[in-house]
Amino acid sequence: MPGRNFLFVPGPTNVPDRVLRAMHRAQEDHRSSAFPALTKGILGDLTKVFGTTKGQAFILPASGTAMWETAIVNSLSPGDRVLAVRNGMFSQLFIDAAQRLGMQVDVIEVEWGGAVPAAVIGERLAADKAGAIKAVLVVHNETATGVTSDIAAVRAAMDRAKHNALLLVDGVSSVGSLDFRLDEWGVDFAIAGSQKGFMMPAGLGILCVGPKGLAAVATATCPRAYFDLRDHITHNANGYFPYTPSLAHMYGLRESLDMLLGEGMPNVAARHKRLGEGVRRAVQAWKLDVCAKDASTQSDTVTAILVPSGGDAEVVRDIAFKKYNLALGAGLGPLRGKAFRIGHLGDLNELMVLGALAGTEMTLNDAGIAVTPGSGVAAAESWYRESAK
Repeated sequence: MPGRNFLFVPGPTNVPDRVLRAMHRAQEDHRSSAFPALTKGILGDLTKVFGTTKGQAFILPASGTAMWETAIVNSLSPGDRVLAVRNGMFSQLFIDAAQRLGMQVDVIEVEWGGAVPAAVIGERLAADKAGAIKAVLVVHNETATGVTSDIAAVRAAMDRAKHNALLLVDGVSSVGSLDFRLDEWGVDFAIAGSQKGFMMPAGLGILCVGPKGLAAVATATCPRAYFDLRDHITHNANGYFPYTPSLAHMYGLRESLDMLLGEGMPNVAARHKRLGEGVRRAVQAWKLDVCAKDASTQSDTVTAILVPSGGDAEVVRDIAFKKYNLALGAGLGPLRGKAFRIGHLGDLNELMVLGALAGTEMTLNDAGIAVTPGSGVAAAESWYRESAK
């Protein structure tokens, strides 16, 4: 099919041409005396994206999913009890990882579309007088439902409970796109990957660990080998890695960081908020519902859209892909067939989003879900025009 595929899944995201060019290079000796300049520069700049002057960043040739395991085995010991919130597919998978690794997981159940309940976390921790709960596991931006939770409120609730549990946060679809403040929010382990806000191909797991988390790395007794952060701490101090890094990805990440920090992280977050609002206004104009139950928690990086009763979201996705070269995100778990997702994160601008909205409008009508042609595009256009600087 001529023209470019319109990639509007919530990950992987569009890779900018300048990042692709940076990755297109010959391999080199990752043990040379010149290599540490690349490593140290990247690790230092990553902390700026995570919002920390106290934490330490880590890069592994892996994925965001692998960073769940890395965070768990480097912070906990076999059989430890943890508290986790299940409010979507990725929180469910985070919980599953902890359980498979031998943790006892107390689960706070939240209806999909709801946010992490900070007050409930506080209550559960306050009741844990013996301090048996060693960590709290939450997802900042639940990609399956398009819901962003208030991590600052979670930290405040933990502090009010005067509990010493670690805070492990999945920021895979938020870090590099949304406001993230590791120091201010007291996050001990923040989890990310290269294929979303960092605008790169999948292949790098990215982790940022606060001071309390770094102390836990030294005392955790879970078996560790490939994911042992102690090895990284030793080698990263000199600008190297304990094993062969993904060189092409490293150079892509260097370019991505230049782009993000050049734009400025507050501006990156503001751009995503503005683009996300345009998508939400389009959905309202189509008279469709989103999965997020509270407007204040709707994500600025992904919108999960519910199809009307009798509709099939998988049919919508298939028509979009085959007929209009538009890739929309699938509904996951119990939302499969009931919702599709528009990802609006990474290397995007207004016209790219408008193109996706136009394709979605045509697709919906082709799938028998009647929307007024041009209504969503017009609503988004009006917002982008009135909010332009």
